[in-house]
Amino acid sequence: MAMLEEQLKENAKAEQVLTFESGNEMAAMAAAQINYHIMGYFPITPSTEVAQYLDMMKARGEHDIKLIPADGEHGSAGICYGAAATGARVFNATSANGFLYMIEQLPVQAGTRFPMVMNLVTRAVSGPLDIRGDHSDLYYGLNTGWVILTAKTPQAVYDMNIMALKIAEHSKVRLPVIVAYDGFFTSHQKRRVEYFKDRAVVQKFVGECPVDYNFARNPKKPVTIGAHMNGEDLMNNHFQQSEAIYAAGEVFKEVTAEYAKLSGREYPVLDLYKMEDAEVALFLLNSAAESAKDVVDKLRSRGIKAGVISPNIIRPFPAKEIREALKNVKALLVGERADSYGAHGPNLTHEVKSALQDDRDNATIVLSRVFGLGGKDFYADDAEAFFELAIGAAEKGYAEKPFDYYGIVPGNPEKALKPVIEPQYGETYNSGLIDVKMDEETGKLKVKIPPLRALAAKPKRLGSGHGACPGCGIFPGLELFFKGIEGDIVVLYQTGCAYVTTTAYPYTSHKQTMIHNLFQNGAATLSGTVEAFFELQKRGEIEIADDVTFVMVTGDGGMDIGMGSAIGTALRGHKLIIVEYDNEGYMNTGSQMSYSTPMGHMTSTTSVGKTQKGKSFHHKDTAQLMAAANIPYVFTGTEAFPQDLVKKGAKAQWYAQNVGTVYGKILITCPLNWKSEDRYGNTIMEAAVNSCFFPLYEIEQGSTTITYNPEEKDKRVPASEWLKYMGKSKHLLKEENKEMLAAFEKEIENRWQRLKAKHDHPML
Repeated sequence: MAMLEEQLKENAKAEQVLTFESGNEMAAMAAAQINYHIMGYFPITPSTEVAQYLDMMKARGEHDIKLIPADGEHGSAGICYGAAATGARVFNATSANGFLYMIEQLPVQAGTRFPMVMNLVTRAVSGPLDIRGDHSDLYYGLNTGWVILTAKTPQAVYDMNIMALKIAEHSKVRLPVIVAYDGFFTSHQKRRVEYFKDRAVVQKFVGECPVDYNFARNPKKPVTIGAHMNGEDLMNNHFQQSEAIYAAGEVFKEVTAEYAKLSGREYPVLDLYKMEDAEVALFLLNSAAESAKDVVDKLRSRGIKAGVISPNIIRPFPAKEIREALKNVKALLVGERADSYGAHGPNLTHEVKSALQDDRDNATIVLSRVFGLGGKDFYADDAEAFFELAIGAAEKGYAEKPFDYYGIVPGNPEKALKPVIEPQYGETYNSGLIDVKMDEETGKLKVKIPPLRALAAKPKRLGSGHGACPGCGIFPGLELFFKGIEGDIVVLYQTGCAYVTTTAYPYTSHKQTMIHNLFQNGAATLSGTVEAFFELQKRGEIEIADDVTFVMVTGDGGMDIGMGSAIGTALRGHKLIIVEYDNEGYMNTGSQMSYSTPMGHMTSTTSVGKTQKGKSFHHKDTAQLMAAANIPYVFTGTEAFPQDLVKKGAKAQWYAQNVGTVYGKILITCPLNWKSEDRYGNTIMEAAVNSCFFPLYEIEQGSTTITYNPEEKDKRVPASEWLKYMGKSKHLLKEENKEMLAAFEKEIENRWQRLKAKHDHPML
């Protein structure tokens, strides 16, 4: 009797809580309950929320995960790999181009057999840029050697995150695992979910962290990780890796069976909906499969034997199960949210066909349709259209068009947009009122500018029809800087608020040529543009004005992930200007922490709570970093001191046209994420300068000059005078945070004194 009671206890479902949550919330919940050791992360929509939720939970003391903000996704992958190599339990989340940026690291981790779990919140890979969900990022991961689970619902996201770790650490597997779910469809939509009330249940299920492996954790047992291999050894290594990922398919079945007893939820290799006698079927990944199930019921009411197949695991690919499911199916349509360009069908289409090729008796007709790219919705009507294509093929006995795109709309030339204004160039942007000359005695430029009202007639570089938030300081700051630049510009915008709010296809706010590239490569891209212009001009293939100026605009953390590219550009000395608008965070993805975020300031990934008080380390001094590359001109500026900024714009143009790379940092306001009132924009920037947090200076040919000294003007104020205007920093003024405020003020003072020393001693 006692033995029977014990068996009943083991088979009983654990207590669970019913709620309504999104996929991102449930990924964070699973990670917190497991209580991973490390998460190296970098924000990218739509996966960013996972780190945000974990940060909020950390502030409340709900887990002990060390959250490490990287300088980019490549860095985050390195952090995770290094932690996994020590035997720590490691977690991450990413999307789209961020996934591609880290992708060279993924085979390293799989090939050296270190487990971890990463959530891939699937999103369109640019270009052009689209932040909504498809599977073009996921398909790049198919050949990385990672196990890949697919989650259709927020419930599945939670469950698979728990099972993924157990699979990853299994002795027959020892591989990293991706849990892939649809960006915005699954990541942000709230659905009915259950989670275990006691995290001890989760931790008991995943078990103790394995230690019987060659980790870099014990000096008494030194190991060499990632030693160079010749071909014979690499063949053996990859064979073992191949065997392990196929073993993961069987381990998946074991783990899901065990989890079903605990949770009451089952996850077979294939989610089969009414496939027992189906004659026509759809093969769909993730959320689209759920949309098709109601259509199956509708078709069956008409006597059509329809069904839906959706895999819960695609690496290893479930070929055997697919052959079994399709034995009696006359026609199958594989719908995919990505393409494999030039291959006459996307990746999973060919894998399904390959699986069927091994069954000589199978006569299933396979159609392939690319759909739903860039988050284009998939409705029941679309699923019905897919079924009609499959039904037609079954009736004809062949696929009239095996591969095609679904949902494309031909353009109408009659509706082509026409320019609202005539192109503005050349003399339009030459005021003739700015005079820049080199002083031969001092080796520095002398700049004369007219009263600002005289420059008001100079046209703006951007049209008024952009989508920036009320009170945004980006465009007033940039336009003021551009007042100091005469003639034509070619401008490159890295991804960020300034880019997103001015270029919503088919419209543009830019009056002159604008190019976009991603955060991490803007400076290198514009380098190529500059050199191509000059080379084409030299060969007589284009005619351009000699005074054209090339400008890269970065911000929203772009000088974190893009610092390497910017330093490389500076060292090469290309004739261009890099302008950073500093809003102290990754505002375009939801106010996450940037390295330019000041110490103690609150962001969506540096929450304020009982265990943490905002960002824990000091802000990045980008201007000094760029100056260390020995470029001819570096400056800081802000709209609150307009004459100073216009003069620096004029100097920047001269040096960029005549010497080499220029860098400038412009402080701008962000009322939405700084939690400040619009009317205080200028006041906040003045206070930032007068507190010496953001000193105004320039470094010309290596010589530093403070261009505005609040002490000499008797306008120096304490940092608290600046911090009090912003909701993101008001907590620093509370008594319990006085030590952090003191540390912040000390750092401000140290940097200010060093700057004054450089001003007083030109050789420093």
